[in-house]
Amino acid sequence: MRGEGRAGRLLIAHGAGAGQDSTFMQRLRESLATAGVQTLAFEFDYLQTMRREGRRRPPPKVDRLVDELSLWCDSVSHRDLPPPWLGGKSMGGRVASMLAAQAPHRASARGLVLCGYPFHPPGKPERLRLAHWPSLACPTLVVQGSRDPFGTREQVAGYALPEVAQLHWLEDGDHDWKPRRASGRDQASLITEASDTIAAFMGEHS
Repeated sequence: MRGEGRAGRLLIAHGAGAGQDSTFMQRLRESLATAGVQTLAFEFDYLQTMRREGRRRPPPKVDRLVDELSLWCDSVSHRDLPPPWLGGKSMGGRVASMLAAQAPHRASARGLVLCGYPFHPPGKPERLRLAHWPSLACPTLVVQGSRDPFGTREQVAGYALPEVAQLHWLEDGDHDWKPRRASGRDQASLITEASDTIAAFMGEHS
């Protein structure tokens, strides 16, 4: 747990290949804490097993991760507090959105924060991961690098996203929000921009 939560609490999941100790996730949580967002970080079971065994393994089927996130959401929920926001990096954000789309049958979310959403696998724009999006009913913020190979600004412009979804583009950022040197920006500045945007969005919908 990190941050005081002036803007709210965010249960944040990691991406498929790197856990909460990755440089990106650490910098993002630190920046969010500075912006007033309290982050509750966890790691899926498969990644914990990967650490114990000392070898890489792919994530299980996404439905299993949704079930796991639901349990984590229950564990951090409290009757005297509003439901936490859900979100994550890449795969973690996809899992969070799938859980939110199942509400009210499953754990409800105050809102979603999706960082580098994997709209499609790189190089396969026809394999969209948006089938559950029409069921989203909570405020949803997507923070995406404009060059993200999982969904560029030009590609996403052609998608019919629900009205609850708002997009914020990080100029020249890739999937890890790293811009090219010629842009005059750096990853740290894009992470700060993202964190400020996330905190403002959460505050507006608190």
